[in-house]
Amino acid sequence: MKAPLTIERDVSLRELNTFGIDVRTRALLRVTDAAQLAAVRNEAELAALPRLVLGGGSNVLLTGDFDGLVLLMANRGIEITGEDEQAVYVRAAAGENWHEFVLWTLNKELAGLENLALIPGSVGAAPVQNIGAYGAEVRDCLHSLTLFDFETGSIRRFTSAECTFGYRDSVFKRQLKNRAVILDVTFALPKRWQPNTGYSDVATELAARGIATPTPRQLCDAIVAIRQRKLPDPARLGNAGSFFKNPVVSAAQKQALAARFPQLVSYQQQDGSHKLAAGWLVDQAGWKGKVEGRAGVSETQALVLVNRGGANGKEIAQLAQAIAADVQAKFGVALEAEPLIL
Repeated sequence: MKAPLTIERDVSLRELNTFGIDVRTRALLRVTDAAQLAAVRNEAELAALPRLVLGGGSNVLLTGDFDGLVLLMANRGIEITGEDEQAVYVRAAAGENWHEFVLWTLNKELAGLENLALIPGSVGAAPVQNIGAYGAEVRDCLHSLTLFDFETGSIRRFTSAECTFGYRDSVFKRQLKNRAVILDVTFALPKRWQPNTGYSDVATELAARGIATPTPRQLCDAIVAIRQRKLPDPARLGNAGSFFKNPVVSAAQKQALAARFPQLVSYQQQDGSHKLAAGWLVDQAGWKGKVEGRAGVSETQALVLVNRGGANGKEIAQLAQAIAADVQAKFGVALEAEPLIL
């Protein structure tokens, strides 16, 4: 006999998104196991509803009430599943808090995720966005994951290669969008670890601490300090972290921009293209610290749009559109939002 689904009706999402947008959803299910997802699929009323999967709610901008079913990932659990000569394998449930998981690995003297410390959100959301910071991305250590496929009703295992990761991109934002729910993620944490200190902010922070060769914990502490200085705490000022992706342009376009703007900040990619610093573009367009009604841009990081109190999602979306239009006009570069805008 199957257990009944506990569906909450007409639920506020204000505390479930880091922008603190006060909207409501028709229905909500706190997901603790795959059996609940199978039950949703087999129940006609629920199966017909649009679905939105939420972890920490840190990568979504809600511009209105959601007339559907929110699947709030609430499963928990972290365990070491094995090791070989190269790595130790650690599996974490999708509902685990990402930063707390990073700290768990460090407490077990396992390295590899320290550059991604203090990124808000959940473990299950990390592969969707292929989260990244300071020269590292989640795909660098992701070994595999399991997911529930709403189309087939089956639980599937995906390798890192099958996730087809790109810059802030994955198969879960494309072919499997609105179809797959990630249940858990397994990471291969390297035994022969080398610190990733290529970003100037990281090198500067370590130098200020008098650290030439950091341990994983020291590197994590440096990353946390940098992020705390630059990024507002969502618990105090609603935001979703970096709002815009760093745009990637051709070598020719980068050269032309650098001729006009000698201080242009860019990073050459392996394929010869160049990734521009979106924060620099937004700052140069005059938006850093700017206030537009109840929304605004952070004074410490131009990439962060903030809810200054009572803003709705449409106000923040309009602010983002105005910023993107100014950057396009000044630099001829299109900005793309990182968060899902609904």
